[in-house]
Amino acid sequence: MTKRNQLFIAIGILIAFIVVSAYFLLNRPQTKQRRGGQTSSITVEVTPIKPQPYQVKISSFGVVKPRTKTRLFPQVSAQVVNVSDHFREGGFFEKGEVLLRLDDRDSRAQLTIVKAERTAAEQRLEEEKARVKQAREDWKRLGKSSSAPELVLRKPQLAAAKAALAAAEAKVTQAEINLERTNIVAPYAGRVLLKSVDVGQYVSPGTSLGEIYATDYVEIRLPLLNNALRFLDLPETLRDQSHRGSQPLVTFSSRLGNHLETWQGRIVRTEGAIDENTHQLYVIAQINDPYGKSEKHAIPLKIGQYLEATIEGNWLTDALVVPEKMVYQESYVYLFKSGAVYRQPIEIAWRYNGQLVIDKGLAPGDQLVTTLLGQVISGTRVKLKGAKPEHNRIRKKQRPEFQKLGAKRP
Repeated sequence: MTKRNQLFIAIGILIAFIVVSAYFLLNRPQTKQRRGGQTSSITVEVTPIKPQPYQVKISSFGVVKPRTKTRLFPQVSAQVVNVSDHFREGGFFEKGEVLLRLDDRDSRAQLTIVKAERTAAEQRLEEEKARVKQAREDWKRLGKSSSAPELVLRKPQLAAAKAALAAAEAKVTQAEINLERTNIVAPYAGRVLLKSVDVGQYVSPGTSLGEIYATDYVEIRLPLLNNALRFLDLPETLRDQSHRGSQPLVTFSSRLGNHLETWQGRIVRTEGAIDENTHQLYVIAQINDPYGKSEKHAIPLKIGQYLEATIEGNWLTDALVVPEKMVYQESYVYLFKSGAVYRQPIEIAWRYNGQLVIDKGLAPGDQLVTTLLGQVISGTRVKLKGAKPEHNRIRKKQRPEFQKLGAKRP
């Protein structure tokens, strides 16, 4: 390449550099400087932080379980001869009601036999008593000065007769019990969960007749996080069987389509240990008489039904409560001070239903910014919505037309 060509290339590069530089200089962004005292275009609303009474409410959930569930088994072998109309899935029954009847003919026959054996044992005992009396008189008639031996007085035979009578009476008692056991009686007022047998079926000990459960109340096992425990006065039973704490009120709800049903209950006890897997404490809530005559729900509670729970906790006298949407990244809020907004770090004590109880970071009287700001630098100047505009501190010069006419300023 000749020197002349190299010169042309160098000149071309220089010209291109000058053109590009000139373009950027002519089109650089213009920064607008605000006049002194001019505020930002951001307008915010604020509300003062005020202490207020606040009841902590804790959300939980659980499944309805019966307080007692029983599987029925016969204690004698016999055929089912009668089944109560109430002994069917979903049927209600009262305590002491006969749910099933078994064939009792064998039991009655056995009772007759053992009663006869008892009568014979009573007779043998009376005969033996007479023999003992006769032996004692014979010993006296012989004029023996020493006491008669027990065998001579037939004391062993008398003891054996008494034992035989006791055994016969025990057999009668057992036969009477077996006869009673041919009637399957409800141990409590409840409801049938499962029916497993019917008329004509032969059953024996070990044959499941069905499952029943008590209906005086139901229980729901509710998990609680550790941070909720300080807001509850839970019932506790101590080693000496004394009790402390209260029974917090619980509102249960279940949505069935567009219909919402609610029930009232109370926490009646706590479990003895925190679950190692979930690190939660389980408490037991109780709903009394869920199937009583006073029950007005369109759809009564069902065993196994899922319920949401709202537990009423302790009252806080001077709580600082802010809307959840006013808290950013769960760590700070914006406060208004002297015409600017500042980030204020906070610590949250509790949250429920869109409200947060602040533990640290706020004080009564702080001006909380309620306008959603997003990411704003702390110290940004803002306008306060509804505030009167600040008067200009610099007197304006007379207008030119008044200067020319020599008129006074209005």
